[in-house]
Amino acid sequence: MKKYINEMKKCIKLAKIAQGNTSPNPLVGCVILNSKGKILSTGCHIRYGEYHAERSALSKLDDAKDCTLVVNLEPCCHHGKTPPCTDLIIEKGIKRVVYGMKDPNPLVSGKGLQKLQDAGIEIVGPVLEKECIELNEAFVKNHTEHKPFIAIKTATTIDGKIACKNGSSKWITSSKARNQVKYIRNKYDAILTSSSTVIADNPAMLHKKKIILDRELKTDLNFEIYNQGEIYVFHDEKFSHPDTENIKFIGVPVNKEKLDIESVLNKLYEIGIMSILVEAGGKLNGSFLPFVDKIYQFIAPKISGDNQGISCFAGRRINNISECEDFVLQHSEIYSPDILLIFSKK
Repeated sequence: MKKYINEMKKCIKLAKIAQGNTSPNPLVGCVILNSKGKILSTGCHIRYGEYHAERSALSKLDDAKDCTLVVNLEPCCHHGKTPPCTDLIIEKGIKRVVYGMKDPNPLVSGKGLQKLQDAGIEIVGPVLEKECIELNEAFVKNHTEHKPFIAIKTATTIDGKIACKNGSSKWITSSKARNQVKYIRNKYDAILTSSSTVIADNPAMLHKKKIILDRELKTDLNFEIYNQGEIYVFHDEKFSHPDTENIKFIGVPVNKEKLDIESVLNKLYEIGIMSILVEAGGKLNGSFLPFVDKIYQFIAPKISGDNQGISCFAGRRINNISECEDFVLQHSEIYSPDILLIFSKK
């Protein structure tokens, strides 16, 4: 299997081309090799509803007999927006399929590989399984837990502050770091923030879908955030507000004078929002910690020294260190002079 590592890395690279465009489908890349190991064709699932990666790569070849197909996710064996990839793989005469991970979707989950094996195709894998799972971590959670994947993005000083006591916060990090945030946002179906952030900063948050937690409906529709995109405003269910062309108002229960986050997330999953990036203040960040799968923490080489400054997870209160939410470091990246630490839930 080691000889297919480079090809699997290429599949992952191809899959990433479509980040932000395939949800609720996964990110998938495919490479087809001839009998001598030379790449004949490549493909990726470029957009939801369009060809899957295997079909994209195979459509470029007149003859794929005795070739090896490498793909980061088990080929599908059911009818969705497109026909099953397994049928085309068998029809084209592929000799060997190398896969990165099994599909967590119960409609596939091992059935695709079994169908190929029953047709006499050699199955090799998993190859780079950890990397393939990480690539489609949102898709995995959607199908195993039936919940949206939640990430938080925050930017802090070395001592964990996102703003001074008076609210001053622009800019903690450099333009290089802020440009990387645009790339991160594009990976997620929607951005979520609070009414407090909207009122304090009047951010535009340019994104196709935005979520605002506004318990008492305090935000004015003239704020920048309402000017673009598909917007979902969650509020206390005792209130009501008519929907507009691009804004949907959704009432949910309140728990201890806060919107019940679990109810919010369940509603969003029902709507079809599979991944969410939280960009808010410390209070909302802290409240979301029990539900978070990933944290992007940009750290600037600055120390505020302000013990009354605003902390990045101020909304989380514990009495014992054993109550901490535990995370593991996935990656670290440098956007000089800042550093990005990416954590996943332990």
